[in-house]
Amino acid sequence: MFIRNTRSIITVLLLLSAASLYWYSPNDDEPEASSFLTRTLDYGDIIQTISANGTLTPVVLVNVGTQVSGTVAKLHADFNDQVETGQILAELDPALLQAQLQQSRANLLSAQTQYSIAQSKLKRHRELHEQGFISIEALDIVRQELDAANAQLAVSQAQVERDSANLNYSIIKSPISGVVIARDVDVGQTVAANFQTPVLFQIAKDLREMQINISVAEADIGLLRIDQPINFTVDAYPESTFTGRVKQVRLNPTIQENVVTYNVVAMVNNIDGSLLPGMTANIHFVVNQRQNVLRVPNAALRYQPKASEPSPDKQQRPAGQPGQSVIYRLIDGRPVATLISRGITDGHFTEIVASTVNAGDTVVIREKSDPKDSQTKFRFRMF
Repeated sequence: MFIRNTRSIITVLLLLSAASLYWYSPNDDEPEASSFLTRTLDYGDIIQTISANGTLTPVVLVNVGTQVSGTVAKLHADFNDQVETGQILAELDPALLQAQLQQSRANLLSAQTQYSIAQSKLKRHRELHEQGFISIEALDIVRQELDAANAQLAVSQAQVERDSANLNYSIIKSPISGVVIARDVDVGQTVAANFQTPVLFQIAKDLREMQINISVAEADIGLLRIDQPINFTVDAYPESTFTGRVKQVRLNPTIQENVVTYNVVAMVNNIDGSLLPGMTANIHFVVNQRQNVLRVPNAALRYQPKASEPSPDKQQRPAGQPGQSVIYRLIDGRPVATLISRGITDGHFTEIVASTVNAGDTVVIREKSDPKDSQTKFRFRMF
């Protein structure tokens, strides 16, 4: 009885061991479809772009300065004020300029008097010369005195005009109609115009239209053209996309640490005034676009089966030509290599120009894990 029970227990254990070995042994016959991440080929739009960064600036930005030195006495404009052409923005203290003008006018009166005296003197000496009382040399000296008085009169008149203009320059006026972007002075501040004209205000002509100064790498500059559309975003409105057009590709390069870039100017409508000067724009130049074309995810172009495993369809990977790539369609749970001809790409999808694939086909983008590794390494052993 004991021997029979022992044999029954051994038989049950052997059956359990056989079942365990069958259950936990890897199945190498068929790869499961669930081992792959896939996507479906479809039709859609592809927009090929070039990325760059730029800064928004007004189309016309005027730096308003002063041609004379002095102390700011009054301010008539501030930040964001709308101004018209000829409107007074600020006034400098005119005391010194008025004093200089008065002195110049006094000098002018003195010069006029000297000129009148020289004229009278010449008239008398001419009469004396005609009567033979003085020589021609004495008459020439009087004529020279008249010429000198006339020259001094002209100098005094110019001095009055200059000082009068300087007095007018003490009143700072707007040269254009627009909005004040910046004010760099305060009442009581002294400005010196001896060596460099100081900037008092910055005025933008019209913020309803702005431009973007864009730095573009030399590798991409050949793809740009005038009137080319652009899309861009700004950090202030990350969910909004704005549009514009290329106005100018400037020929002067910028070279920094052997990196060559070119300045590209794009025009942007700003009717609602949401875009402000100085904002950083993240630009995408629209280089090419296709509508309603067959496309494949770029991840599918990068996928390759494990090198240690034979090709699932028992065939070698097709050799592609320039402009061609291999993708793997999932057929009956197996990835099958298929050759396609590529078109443009937007970084996420690539256009399929020619191939035997169709919309709705399933392609492999990557493996979840190695099918062999996904099986347990457990082995039930009997000692």
